[in-house]
Amino acid sequence: MINFFSSSGSTIAGFVVSLVLARLLSPGEIGVYSMTIVFVNMVHIFRDFGIGTYLQQERELTPQKIRAATGVVFTSSWLIALGLFLASPWFGRWFAEPRMVPVMEVLAIGFLFIPFGTVTTSLLAREFEAGKQAIVNVIGTAVFAITCLGLAFLGFGTMSMAWANLANIIATGCALALMRPKNMPWMPSFRHWRNVLHFGVGTLLSNFMNSINNAIGDILLGKLGNATLVGFFSRASSTIGIFGYVAGSTMNYGSISYISQAHHRGEPLGPLLNRATSLVTAVAWPAFGLTYLLGREIIITLYGPQWLEAVPAINALAIAASIGIVFNYTSIALTAVGRPYLSAVPTVVTIITRITFGVVLFNGHIESFAWAICAATIAAAPVLIAQHYIVLHHRFTTMLVALWPSAVVTSACMATAMLLKAVLPASLPAIAVLLIMAVPLATVWYVGLRLTRHPMVSELHLLGAGFWARVKRRMGQKRDVLPRGLN
Repeated sequence: MINFFSSSGSTIAGFVVSLVLARLLSPGEIGVYSMTIVFVNMVHIFRDFGIGTYLQQERELTPQKIRAATGVVFTSSWLIALGLFLASPWFGRWFAEPRMVPVMEVLAIGFLFIPFGTVTTSLLAREFEAGKQAIVNVIGTAVFAITCLGLAFLGFGTMSMAWANLANIIATGCALALMRPKNMPWMPSFRHWRNVLHFGVGTLLSNFMNSINNAIGDILLGKLGNATLVGFFSRASSTIGIFGYVAGSTMNYGSISYISQAHHRGEPLGPLLNRATSLVTAVAWPAFGLTYLLGREIIITLYGPQWLEAVPAINALAIAASIGIVFNYTSIALTAVGRPYLSAVPTVVTIITRITFGVVLFNGHIESFAWAICAATIAAAPVLIAQHYIVLHHRFTTMLVALWPSAVVTSACMATAMLLKAVLPASLPAIAVLLIMAVPLATVWYVGLRLTRHPMVSELHLLGAGFWARVKRRMGQKRDVLPRGLN
């Protein structure tokens, strides 16, 4: 619950920042940052080198292993900072976009400060210290929001996001320094670096492939098109990704440690994966389905009519996201059972098909490019299903059975939205349409969960009970501190 409210608060703040930036910056300026940040995110994988996952899943974590992990992180991060800074002019020339150069230089500087908090973050996640992580999250988000919006108002354009990213890294590192677990060693070492790298190499391959897969859309579109198209495509992707922003950290929080511990106890992973995916799709599928139907209204309401050219890409991306969310825990499970490198296989298939379909289908419009991304997602699904059967010993048909309540609820929500959209006047403002639909759709969603006996119902009731218990406890504390005559 702490992680949920922390991530939700940070998400809301980040979301507000993106809404304001959409009105302060042009699609081209946002596109330049999107084209640059994808490369930075890719090299982040080499910076981490699987250390975060290693620290979370290692059964016996000694101070020597922590020091070795620290040494690897500092070495990789500082080498990447130097390489990225020196390579920034080349990226600007390759894309014929000189505005990328200063952005990448500032983002490269961030790698000098990142390792000061990397190991602490992983140890807090290993021990499920959600409260401490929440504090760090709030500090970093606040610094990013203030810096980004302040610089954007002052006319820094694309650079406002780059400087805000650097400020966030420094602030987060300072906060994590105060949250270090007791007896955590300060000094790095290389005495046990081979053990760390042995695990890291396997994780590195899969993580790097995932990073390329996430980045290939912006990279390919930037090369085939221009920064403005990347800006519109990025806005469509972020609209589909609203669910991930809100629930992403919560639904994956501690998942590697949890699944790894279940595996070490000899428990079958199938029931665990079925339930986790069922809970995720109970929210994700309706969200994607409604975004599919109401993409135009959402874009206008959130970002303004100047971003309407992003709407044609939403339908294909919504379908791709609906398929992808089914396999949200596949790579996590493969990592938890000690075979992280296998998650690179379906990712390689996706990358190859994304490039192939992108080059073949792209006709100068982002809609064609979005359908190429969707086709690549579908192409990778059989490989992922095979891994469930062969590696995880999980009959995927049992997951399909577990997901039927989510499918029913989603269908009911989409049917209701279509009916409401048909009867509402076309002249209504976009925000009015969304507000009018909100309560009926929420009601249909909850009733659908109850009628299908979805496991999400018990989770909602548990969340509500915990929330009200906290409220009552707070109210009781306030009454206790009142003067006796006022009680």
